[in-house]
Amino acid sequence: MEYVVYILRSTKTNKYYVGYTGDDLEERIRKHNTNHKGYTGKAQDWHLVYKEIYADKSSAIRRERYIKGQKSRVYIEKLIASSGLSDL
Repeated sequence: MEYVVYILRSTKTNKYYVGYTGDDLEERIRKHNTNHKGYTGKAQDWHLVYKEIYADKSSAIRRERYIKGQKSRVYIEKLIASSGLSDL
């Protein structure tokens, strides 16, 4: 099983969301775009701007925590720009 660390962006709120999943990524994004009480429920226009694939859950969790731990929009935007995947 593979795990994906991903970054979503909402144009409506101009915010990023960092997460990981072992499930189907498209289905996970669909869930983020539903009306719910969580952080991503405030906007229904989340789209994928970055992803990394890991072979094991612990590596994915470690990477997600590292990105979140930077607490920096600048860091996230540099990560997205350096990947060449920002137009996903």
